[in-house]
Amino acid sequence: MNTYFLEHLLDPTQSVKALAPCVLTIGNFDGVHLGHQAMLKAVRENAQAEQLQSAVMIFEPQPREFFDPNNAPARLTNFAEKQAILSQMGIDTLIVASFDGKFRSLSAKAFADILVKTLNVKTLVLGDDFRFGQDRIGDSQFLRDYGLPVTNLTTITDNSSEKVRISSTRIRELLLSGDIERANHLLGRDYSISGVVQDGDKIGRTLDFPTANISLDRLTPALHGIFAVDVVRLDENGNVIIDGLTNLAKDGQTGIQGLRAHSLFGTANIGKRPSVDKPHEWRLEVFFPEFSGDLYGLRLNVRFLHFLHGERHYENLAALKAGIQQDVQDLLAWRRDQR
Repeated sequence: MNTYFLEHLLDPTQSVKALAPCVLTIGNFDGVHLGHQAMLKAVRENAQAEQLQSAVMIFEPQPREFFDPNNAPARLTNFAEKQAILSQMGIDTLIVASFDGKFRSLSAKAFADILVKTLNVKTLVLGDDFRFGQDRIGDSQFLRDYGLPVTNLTTITDNSSEKVRISSTRIRELLLSGDIERANHLLGRDYSISGVVQDGDKIGRTLDFPTANISLDRLTPALHGIFAVDVVRLDENGNVIIDGLTNLAKDGQTGIQGLRAHSLFGTANIGKRPSVDKPHEWRLEVFFPEFSGDLYGLRLNVRFLHFLHGERHYENLAALKAGIQQDVQDLLAWRRDQR
């Protein structure tokens, strides 16, 4: 998948090869859930039928992160995760639009001009509620009147008796409540977070529970609390490295096998760590029982398996250590019950 940044495509000083004619869809695609996947399937099918490229335009930051960063919805997927999933879905071209004051002030006609003259869009696949342009005056009918064919997809619901609309908002609610299984059903895959292991404050080490501090690369994560996880190591292209963690083990401490191939089982805390005096800092920290090895700088993928409980406040470090110890034992017991 080729990735282009719209501001570069629009910059006359940049030497950019003309984009191939394409079928385009536009949106946040946060989570790339089953509803999004239906949209992507329609794009791919239309592109194949018309012998065009399949293309997706996303926004970075997402619009609500631009307008109100302190109250924006938690991210299901950061940019790198979204990029990887879209590539796996068979999309040919990703266009990243920087959502800023200049972009939001574009008129509907100016935006339509960009679609045709810069992005070489021949037809669009859009949701039935898609709006664009300054004051959101543009819609699918505006684009049809402009001369662009548009296919609108209706809202996708799950196949349960409730017939709930599949949305990023609904998935956030499920993850926040710890209902990972239901969230995974609407996502069409297991929920995970990828990031690089970076320096932390090393408090876990002083408590005899050294953790890998994994970058979140988002304003707010979509789930909080204590979880059982399994973790794999990724290469620079996002592919799982065979035995990528056990090969780094030292002193015979190779860890406990996770539930997927080439993974290690871990216990994770994701949140603000209320027992530590850094109340505004979100962290994802993973402890690997029976493992010893240097993980700094590695890119890991953390898959969330089981929710134990929400974050708890402990009065002192001794109480925190006892709490962590109990959590680890409880999650190890859960792991032993899995087949």
